[in-house]
Amino acid sequence: MEEILAKARRVAEEADVFLVSAEETPVQFEANRIKNIQSKQSTMVALRVVRGGKVGYASSTSLGDSLRIVDMAVQVAQFGAEARFELPTMQTYPRVDIYDAEVENTSLNTMVGLGEELIGKLLKHTPGLICDGRVTRGSYLVRILNSRGGEANYRETVFSLGIGGTLIRDTDMLFVGDNESSCHPVLSSDKIASKVLEQLELAKNKAQVQTKMMPVVFTPDGVASAFTASLMTAFNGKMVIEGASPIGDKLGQKAFDEKLSLHDDPTIAYRPSSRPCDDEGVASQVTPLIEGGVVKSFLYDLQTAALGRTRSTGSASRSRGGVPVPSPSAFVITPGDVTFEQMVSDIREGLVIEELMGAEQGNTLGGDFGGNVLLGYKIENGKIIGRVKDTMVAGNVYQLLRDIAAIGSETKWVGRGLNVPALYFSRVSVTAKG
Repeated sequence: MEEILAKARRVAEEADVFLVSAEETPVQFEANRIKNIQSKQSTMVALRVVRGGKVGYASSTSLGDSLRIVDMAVQVAQFGAEARFELPTMQTYPRVDIYDAEVENTSLNTMVGLGEELIGKLLKHTPGLICDGRVTRGSYLVRILNSRGGEANYRETVFSLGIGGTLIRDTDMLFVGDNESSCHPVLSSDKIASKVLEQLELAKNKAQVQTKMMPVVFTPDGVASAFTASLMTAFNGKMVIEGASPIGDKLGQKAFDEKLSLHDDPTIAYRPSSRPCDDEGVASQVTPLIEGGVVKSFLYDLQTAALGRTRSTGSASRSRGGVPVPSPSAFVITPGDVTFEQMVSDIREGLVIEELMGAEQGNTLGGDFGGNVLLGYKIENGKIIGRVKDTMVAGNVYQLLRDIAAIGSETKWVGRGLNVPALYFSRVSVTAKG
């Protein structure tokens, strides 16, 4: 990295080098049996230069060809965007605990046993269930160097366990599943098994719904499938600068229900999405996005912050080593004071949505969503009575989030970087096919 940076400094005004070295071991299960075990190692290095006031970029999986990487970045700079940013100097980074050596020490036998144990628990309850699963351990090294003396270096471990089950009965297909991830080893399958078994129990009976507006409770997984894509796009500084964000002109204004508060937090200990700095070497920070329904900030990297005449929020991300773009680390919705059971008991007739299929294929920028209910349940007289089929739910994220009936008191981590409670809405469009 030092050699690449030294060569880049001779031909460019500014430069930064970004490196990720990864070692991953996934254990994959298919149709209730172990399918394969892999061990993958990879290294990626990316160079960004500012030459003639324009940005050039190149990446490679080989550290040995430094001259070629520099030449490629310089050539690209001829056609690059105007650089409006200054690279950060040496900074003091917050301590963010994201490394646990026990992840690297977790044996393959333990990982295989964990997956087999989880599948066994589900098959004992529902023998006809077809399960696909994955147990993965990973270790990552990230280094950043730049021409202004900025430098960052940290290690991270990630362990994840996930299961998906399909139950086929005649023409009926039921999909269930859950997952858990951490920077610690996930050595118990009880939490995931309990969630999937609950889904199987609630889905034993079938229920019918009518096409009309009705109350709907979105579980944390349901919130993830229906709401977060639009919100992440809306708070992206690039979308704000381009005038594409529906809330880009609402800074300091009330645009959501006063019960709603949202922030981005890359400093949460032992979460796979946490980090001491972003991928440009800017120190991580907690960024409030919504407070009491009021838009407080957006997510910026160095370039978008300069264009927006503000400061970077430490939100730069280089997906697979690409050009930095603003991206959330951990979207966290502040929990409310109403339990899931209280939400359900309040509804005479309505739905619980666990997961929508195809909701993100709508007008994400505009906040529109609509999808088939992949897993959802009917509520009658305050109780869940069974699973719904051939049902669609549609709405607009911004309209619904302006009038929230209640926010759940418990949150769940969905995937690596989303921590949300259940959300209850009084009127949502529900369509029953046929």
